Amino acid sequence: MASSKLIVTKEHRRFIEFADAVRRQKTIGICFGQAGVGKTNSARAYASWDKLEPFLQDWGPRTDEDERMYAMCNRKRAVFYNPQVMTTAKLLKSELRLVSTRLSICVDEHLISQNNRSSPPHDRPGNVQLIIVDECERLNAVAVEYLRDFHDRTQIAMILIGMPGMEKQFSRYPQLYSRIGFAHEYKALGQDEIVFVLQRWWMKLGLTLNMDDFTDAQAVGAILRVTRGNFRLIIRLFAQIERVMKINELTTITDEVVDAARSTLVIGYT
Repeated sequence: MASSKLIVTKEHRRFIEFADAVRRQKTIGICFGQAGVGKTNSARAYASWDKLEPFLQDWGPRTDEDERMYAMCNRKRAVFYNPQVMTTAKLLKSELRLVSTRLSICVDEHLISQNNRSSPPHDRPGNVQLIIVDECERLNAVAVEYLRDFHDRTQIAMILIGMPGMEKQFSRYPQLYSRIGFAHEYKALGQDEIVFVLQRWWMKLGLTLNMDDFTDAQAVGAILRVTRGNFRLIIRLFAQIERVMKINELTTITDEVVDAARSTLVIGYT
């Protein structure tokens, strides 16, 4: 599960603009990028899925206090779905319909409470405006065709997320490919953004990052070389940096600390 403490980077803002455009046009968009750059974090944050997912999974009697969550469902109207490995079209249809219908019912409940709708909740996903499907490499041809058919029948906007090359993979499905309105490449962090992110990690350790300090600049350079702007790798590396500093009772992040932390990780580049 992605972290709920999202650092708003330029790539995240670009993802929001992309998702809003897909939603407005009621089309299909594809988002691709290397593993760990932040695609899933951005998608889950866009749908507030860290909060809404457990609320929709725990289905049962509600109380008046749940109106706040109904209001959030109404504001977001977006579903985030991560298929299981080797997901079949039948399972995809069942799970996607279930979560979409539950979100739609919660939107109905909010509208009824605001006197904007008098009819009872309907067993349909009609209030959902956007469906985000992560890790689309896991889907077989039949599952992909189901998503295309689901979009055609409901006119619900859809974002398909995956690794680089997925745009070529989908070109083998002409009916789906012809409906793709937007393509967005989610890139790794640039140097300025990495410094911005690292400032927050330094603060988390009770330190202050000063790029005019030679030691800090060396440490940042080492982190740049190790992570190459990969957001997930930065998180993993800092977990080890914190451990190394605690064991050795250090109060400064140096390039030697970064190298020691890096030696404990298994890092694969693509």
